[in-house]
Amino acid sequence: MATTRERAQAAREAKLDELHKRLTGAVEHLVSGEDWSRALAFAAQFRARSFSNTLLIWDQHQGAYEQGRVPGPFPSYVAGYKQWQTLGRQVEKGQPGYQILAPVTGRFASANPADAESWRRLGKGEKPRAGEVVRSKMVGVRPAYVWDASQTSGDPIPEPPAPNLLEGEAPAGLWDGLSEQVEAAGFAVLRVPHAGMINGANGMTDYSANTVAVREDMDPAAQVKTLAHELGHVLLHGPDQEEARQHRGIGEVEAESVALMVGAAHGMDTSGYTIPYVSTWAARVDGKEPVEVVKATGERVRKTALAILDRLDTAQVGDGTPPGLERDTAHREVAVHARPAAEPTSPRRVASLPEPGARSVPVPAFEARGL
Repeated sequence: MATTRERAQAAREAKLDELHKRLTGAVEHLVSGEDWSRALAFAAQFRARSFSNTLLIWDQHQGAYEQGRVPGPFPSYVAGYKQWQTLGRQVEKGQPGYQILAPVTGRFASANPADAESWRRLGKGEKPRAGEVVRSKMVGVRPAYVWDASQTSGDPIPEPPAPNLLEGEAPAGLWDGLSEQVEAAGFAVLRVPHAGMINGANGMTDYSANTVAVREDMDPAAQVKTLAHELGHVLLHGPDQEEARQHRGIGEVEAESVALMVGAAHGMDTSGYTIPYVSTWAARVDGKEPVEVVKATGERVRKTALAILDRLDTAQVGDGTPPGLERDTAHREVAVHARPAAEPTSPRRVASLPEPGARSVPVPAFEARGL
């Protein structure tokens, strides 16, 4: 006869299986380039969440809207049950919330942090030995819940000012902020008079000369978008990124997607971003299912865009975290209350810039289920 613990474990596994089926279905619906662009524009407004969790929130909110449980087709802010309470709001009766994936973490200790093989996992309540360094590491995932603001009631939610751009206008400070990041990566930024000087392109990254060129006979918004695209190449597709460079079609998708997310986070129009049909690039990686390629690409793009955005001193739209609830606090609460979403680890490294929240000390890698 199954014990209470075994039954709880089986119930959790069943919920995880259901979540992965839902996530796979959401990914499979990203068929066209427009579908992908809309998903990334949405993810830009919820960039504090992983790409997979963004799709889960989007999919479940659409279902809630169709059932008449929420007033609009798109969520505004999402947070955990107790997080909403800290903001003076309460989840309304009958609102089940959206299931997402949250991390399960473990504590590891090592007397020689530089040696990845030296880390050992600490048991519950176990203290490290003298001279050991302790780090936390994600070792798995579990189901958690978040609710949209429209599913709660209580104190008003303050609305921060949002960028308001005219057609063709670039967000204030964005060109300079992106240029600084290109230069910090060791590349010079060049403005060229016309496309004929860079093989007919809007922009070009030269890895041998360490230059990024952008044509200046475009409106400011197009120049900024092109610079963000090229910064995506600089960070993701350098000579040391052999796998990325082997799949040029995906490389262009990644760079354009990074530019789209950076632009969307500044309130720029994303309708002019051109991304090919998902099926044409997701099937190009040998030995990997297209669904897994799409998820990995989406998370890789999100991590890179987030790294760029975190280093910009510009006015940006919200990241899905309710005003008044700090993002770091939101993520810490996950481990305590098993409610809100959290950051997964990126499946691939972002060149030049460290991942947000990344540890500088290596810890052993554990398999996690599809974040």
